Amino acid sequence: MYLTAFFTMNYLAHAYLSFNQPDWLVGNLISDFIKGKKKFDFSPRIQQGIMLHRAIDGFTDSHAATAEAKTVFKPAYRLYSGAFVDVVYDHFLATDPQIFATETDLDRFTQSVYTDIFSSFLHVPENLHPFFTRMKAQNWLYNYRLPYGIEKSFGGLVYRSQYLTDALPALQIFETHYDFLKQCYRQFFPDLLAFATMYVATNFQHKPL
Repeated sequence: MYLTAFFTMNYLAHAYLSFNQPDWLVGNLISDFIKGKKKFDFSPRIQQGIMLHRAIDGFTDSHAATAEAKTVFKPAYRLYSGAFVDVVYDHFLATDPQIFATETDLDRFTQSVYTDIFSSFLHVPENLHPFFTRMKAQNWLYNYRLPYGIEKSFGGLVYRSQYLTDALPALQIFETHYDFLKQCYRQFFPDLLAFATMYVATNFQHKPL
């Protein structure tokens, strides 16, 4: 498998924007791996999660703040710049006191995500079981808040890509442009939250809690 410009890396954001609905969570987190008519193999609620994921991705890609954030990664990573921005957004979400007031709140949320995913493993494609097992074992969602987690995420992105060979420039870009990227996140995430909330209210019979 290789990454394209459209491969999602912001797992924390997709989990958070599943609005505490386990079936939406499953769909939201498996969506990138489900192609074409394969989505109809799943329950209607998981299909909704898949649709929600794709709507979130479309909004993210088209937002002006995302375009700005990509500019610092594009010279080194070109079409992959969006995937690096996804990781960066999850870092700032994990450290956003308006979303997670304390590290304990973030930990509690991430553990609930792992619990919901593993409680629904019957509905997760078997080839994705190792992926989610690694996510939990390495605590990806919580570790987005830490420099270690960002470094590992950038490294994993490069490892899974077809053309990239070095994650170090991305880490240097992240550190150099930290304040700029944080401002991009602040301009972006409230709009995304409002969009996702409206999307669910408009398209799904079951509204977020």
